[in-house]
Amino acid sequence: MKKWIIGVAVAVFGAWMVWSNKTVGLTQMKIQCDGLPSLFDGFRIAHISDLHNAEFGKDNCNLLATVRDSKPDIIAITGDIIDSRRTDIDSALRTAESLAEIAPCYFVTGNHESRIAEYPELRKGLEAAGVTVLDGRSVRLERGENSIILAGFDDPSGKAVLVSDKYAEIAESELCALDESLDGFSILLAHRPELIDVYANHNIALVLSGHAHGGQFRLPFVGGLYVPNQGLFPKYDSGIYNCKETEMIVSRGVGNSIMPVRFNNRPEIILVELKTK
Repeated sequence: MKKWIIGVAVAVFGAWMVWSNKTVGLTQMKIQCDGLPSLFDGFRIAHISDLHNAEFGKDNCNLLATVRDSKPDIIAITGDIIDSRRTDIDSALRTAESLAEIAPCYFVTGNHESRIAEYPELRKGLEAAGVTVLDGRSVRLERGENSIILAGFDDPSGKAVLVSDKYAEIAESELCALDESLDGFSILLAHRPELIDVYANHNIALVLSGHAHGGQFRLPFVGGLYVPNQGLFPKYDSGIYNCKETEMIVSRGVGNSIMPVRFNNRPEIILVELKTK
């Protein structure tokens, strides 16, 4: 009897681990925003981060179906669409092209794009696929007579190499250059959540971020175990955070990099719905 119970428990645990690593879920968030123009009430953003060349179904059909069914107004990709250790640009571009057929797509680099010599090729392919690359610039999204600003900049690691204590300084410089364009309700796409203090020093209502992979291993009642640039038991690993007047959403991401397995941490796409207060 005991062996039977153990066998069932092992089978259930194995099935749960496969499900929580090989499928992608949709996390829905409604964010009430001060200063959001009335015509943007209900505006939907599908937030995808840290794909790392992962595939869910042939040509990412399952991931694409999840995004399509969420009916987003735009899609925000916050870096690491490829993995620098096993870079497959063609796969990343096929996914990006399919996403751009669902809704307008906007992309910022992560640390993995900053590492690869092929990034110019990837960027050219993204733009050819209809993806807008926000590399230190902003765009204005319009609904009738209302508009909001969407901004982004390249991951600081591309300019600081491995000097992580320079990341905040570089991000501050990039945002100072963007300040004049952030003259209304502004959303920032930025790969790194640990720089929230920098983001909050500027006129930014909402930040969409990734990089943390949810801490990779999530412990009940504790949260993520480890995040690069944050260390053990990170402060910003998943969910919603506030700093001054800035709200930040951190995605657990979709793919993996060095560590191929997640625990208690299903890959996610976040659907953000903006609501007026």
